[in-house]
Amino acid sequence: MALLMKRLFDLVLALFISIVLALPILVIAFVIRLTSSGPAFYWSSRVGRRNVIFKMPKFRTMHIGTPTVPTHLLANSSQYLTPVGSFLRKSSLDELPQLWSILVGDMSFVGPRPALFNQADLIALRKQYGVDNMVPGLTGWAQVNGRDELSIPLKVQYEVKYLQRQSFWFDVKILGLTFLKVVRRAGVSH
Repeated sequence: MALLMKRLFDLVLALFISIVLALPILVIAFVIRLTSSGPAFYWSSRVGRRNVIFKMPKFRTMHIGTPTVPTHLLANSSQYLTPVGSFLRKSSLDELPQLWSILVGDMSFVGPRPALFNQADLIALRKQYGVDNMVPGLTGWAQVNGRDELSIPLKVQYEVKYLQRQSFWFDVKILGLTFLKVVRRAGVSH
């Protein structure tokens, strides 16, 4: 029953936000196309629930041909950013297309952030602690407690705590804290 309620909450909220932000989403897509060559969206192969790979959309913030690794592993990552890429990342606007992944059920609003398909150490640790059984989220307990600064073991510790404490009100708290972090641009390293 709790999973059904969470899914219903995700659907209603994702539909509402999609309608309210439809025009800004179109404007951002247009600006990306105007300022750099290539598509407005980047479809990233991500690890979902039970380690199933799915395609997650984001606004494209990097130039075409950028290596497919976590940004913090790129030497001089700023050289790969598009003219509006840094702003989109720091404001978290690059995440808006993930509303699609929430609508189709690949993601939830709250859960562990979906790993890149090549983050074997993170995937293995999540599997060891059962975190891989959760639907990945747009935000999560690890994100509001450090985001980019967390080591992988510490990130998984926060995800395990979320797994143990999951509830509607805990999700609401995480969403509220996420909103505050985004407004303050806290914990963003790139």
